[in-house]
Amino acid sequence: MDFSNPDKLALLSPFELKDALIQTAKKSNQHMLNAGRGNPNFLATTPRHGFFQFGLFAMTEAERSYIYMKDVGGFPQRDGIESRFEIFAKQHSKVPGIRFIEAAVSYVRDQLGLSAGDFIYEMCEAILGCNYPVPDRMLTLSEKIVGQYIHKEMIGTHPFVGNFDMYAVEGGTAAMTYLFASMKANHLIKEGDTIALGMPIFTPYIEIPQLNDYKLVQMSIDAPQSNNWQFTKKELDKLLDPKVKAFFLVNPSNPPSVKIDDKTLAYIVEIVKKRPDLIILTDDVYGTFADDFVSLFALCPYNTILVYSFSKYFGATGWRMGVVATHENNILDAKIAKLPESLRKELDERYHSITTEPRKLKFIDRLVADSRTVALNHTAGLSTPVQAQMSLFSLFALMDEADSYKAEMKRIVLRRKQALYRELGLPMQHDPNSVRYYHLLDMESLSEQMHGKEFSQWLLKRLKPNEALFRLAEETGVILLPGRGFGTTHPSGRVSLANLNEYDYANIGRAIRNMATEFYEVFLAEKGKGKPKPKPKPKAAVKAVKATSKAKATKKGR
Repeated sequence: MDFSNPDKLALLSPFELKDALIQTAKKSNQHMLNAGRGNPNFLATTPRHGFFQFGLFAMTEAERSYIYMKDVGGFPQRDGIESRFEIFAKQHSKVPGIRFIEAAVSYVRDQLGLSAGDFIYEMCEAILGCNYPVPDRMLTLSEKIVGQYIHKEMIGTHPFVGNFDMYAVEGGTAAMTYLFASMKANHLIKEGDTIALGMPIFTPYIEIPQLNDYKLVQMSIDAPQSNNWQFTKKELDKLLDPKVKAFFLVNPSNPPSVKIDDKTLAYIVEIVKKRPDLIILTDDVYGTFADDFVSLFALCPYNTILVYSFSKYFGATGWRMGVVATHENNILDAKIAKLPESLRKELDERYHSITTEPRKLKFIDRLVADSRTVALNHTAGLSTPVQAQMSLFSLFALMDEADSYKAEMKRIVLRRKQALYRELGLPMQHDPNSVRYYHLLDMESLSEQMHGKEFSQWLLKRLKPNEALFRLAEETGVILLPGRGFGTTHPSGRVSLANLNEYDYANIGRAIRNMATEFYEVFLAEKGKGKPKPKPKPKAAVKAVKATSKAKATKKGR
């Protein structure tokens, strides 16, 4: 890719632009602070210990068969597996992870009311990866366990009537891909339809509808910084227009990382009452970093598709694990049932090879089939070892009644944001709805706070799109993503508070402030109030970054 033309680079997705910023930093031999990534540098250890210990037990089960053959084992046997597990646990009681899986089995039996033996057997077979995912949508007990976790984190104590179905997918990435494709295949969206996007939003939600595959018309529902990143009533009222087929949003938002407040949630509920045909897709991957989080899925279950990924909260981006959830009674199934007879016959033909009653096929099961081009539905499903780890992550959170792990995660990102603002030399505003996974550094706001409104306006006119980000990368090695790629209205940089160490964020804050100071000196010189300098170059920031940072550029992430 040619990274030499700034105007063309401005057209790139922020995640592709990041690569250009990294190359810029490398050319100047800077030690890199890549704060553009969403990949956390922390992870949950206890459920991983549990996974590996459960894996060792699963191997003892496999090796009970074909012992007369070298390097060959068999499937686990259900009979007596609970007793054998108890013996294994006692023999390895001092090993990290054993106490956790013992407690997990107990919790499954005593709190969830499920068969401990069936759970152990499902986990062993899943970890060994010796069979297809059966059922293909999600393993039977795994769906129930993960469902309990989703209920705790996304619904909480909010009244919720009925049950919901889930499809285990390869992270939020796959959820988005499959949902767009299946909604189109089932005539829930079609070329020329209008969808509303809650801005700012994760960039692919902006880019996918523009593809020739969909050609959807986008309507922005803005949550401005001036309103603490909350949607205004005026913006939400756009959803009352019947031409809007669906409303897609990320909650808490990406990149501001602010959850929708109770007042705004209540107003959206009122909108839905007036627009009972409106489809909502809420991507709540960062909801587990918030206290008392309530998803729109809890408030408008009939209309809402829930997307959740385990990637960020458990430090599991490499596992590729997430779920799509829909209520057992939902708008998607209702809309499909009301399609014209010609389209229903078309869908009958599409799904007739997997069911004798295609019209009774739920949307979420159509989603499974469509994810494998229907013909491969019999081999669909998320890999079983991933589902096993997902179940253990869920049990870890369910058993943590004090939310100790959540408190640690929140403490980590809070300290990093405090370090950033300490070196920016600015007060960190308190927002009870902020979850602080990401943060948007608004150029206009920061420059005005540092050196006044006149300087801020001068700076905005002087800099081309992304110029500040490239200069920051070249002169300090700091990598931020452009906020405009996420649908923000002002020039800004997204900083991830998840993937570097605390002192790195202090260095980022110092580098940004020093650069602003250098620009301010040029501003003063042009105004005749200071001595001119040839080019802003924050040497102090460069030295500070070089002295303390060892962070290296890595692959892109959410």
